[in-house]
Amino acid sequence: MPIDDTETPLRVAVLVGSVREGRQGRAVADWFLGTAAADPGLDLDVIDLAEVDLPLVLPGWGGKPSPETAAVLRGVSPRLAAADAFVVVTPEYNHSFPAALKNFIDWHHPQQWQAKPVGFVSYGGLGGGLRAVEQLRLVFAELHAVTVRDSVSLHGPWSGLAADGTPRDAEVCAGAAKGMLGQLAWWGRALRAARAERPYAG
Repeated sequence: MPIDDTETPLRVAVLVGSVREGRQGRAVADWFLGTAAADPGLDLDVIDLAEVDLPLVLPGWGGKPSPETAAVLRGVSPRLAAADAFVVVTPEYNHSFPAALKNFIDWHHPQQWQAKPVGFVSYGGLGGGLRAVEQLRLVFAELHAVTVRDSVSLHGPWSGLAADGTPRDAEVCAGAAKGMLGQLAWWGRALRAARAERPYAG
């Protein structure tokens, strides 16, 4: 019999992907969180990569991280495993996404990402971060995650955002966020039920 868990909030981990000084990422994430908070069916957990100190050097095959790195991972890895879905807030750097974001993804096992949906909120210049998103879709496909079609794209945040981090075209941006979250919620609940009925084998 199909599992009906529509009353259980969807656990969404929101990853803030920029660690640059003077970044716009946290302001964009805060705006998105304020928009997403209007949906009582979402349980939002923010993971700000600027607060996650992971080294660039990964252990060799079969190796273990240092005690300091293991402590950092204990603080974030269970939150990824517990998430039903992800939203990645990313800028675009040189036609791609930040190295810190790729490093964070690579530090975690594919099992923490797979068979879960991923949505995107991007920002930057005329392209609005869309080239970063297209490359991230390839990364998450390799991890057996499901990226939703629609994304939220903020063009030129340094001029397109007000001082408080709210988009100047708030109505358009809120509509885009609502559309992306609708797709994320559908996939999130469908895949959560599927994983409960039959664990994903890869």
